[in-house]
Amino acid sequence: MGKATKKNDLAGLTLLGSKTKTVRKLEAFPNHNPDRNYMITLQTEEFTCLCPVTGQPDFAKIKIQYIPDKKIVESKSLKLYLWSFRSEGVFHEHVTNIILDDLVCVLKPRYCKVSAEFSIRGGIGIIVDAEYKK
Repeated sequence: MGKATKKNDLAGLTLLGSKTKTVRKLEAFPNHNPDRNYMITLQTEEFTCLCPVTGQPDFAKIKIQYIPDKKIVESKSLKLYLWSFRSEGVFHEHVTNIILDDLVCVLKPRYCKVSAEFSIRGGIGIIVDAEYKK
């Protein structure tokens, strides 16, 4: 029989259910099945950041796949975290690796992959895949 969400699973989650504000903070809750390998996939087509040279917006599809260990990322905190890049000038390769590093730091997963597919600009599309294996 599966394990349901418990009240103490919500301990430490400060962004879920609160007023929306962009913050670079990832929150997590306990994994009730740490003995099992299973893949979690999160994706958005609404990621934006700025070109660090021109200041023009860059748009991307972000796909995050990970096998959790003891923690699972809370999705609203991930959304607000991703929104925090909207006004930041950063190269595509750098932001993809920043996202991976921050997820690994908070979750300490068994496996994590961040794929960023940036919209074509100047005739060139860029896809960046960054991967972590424990």
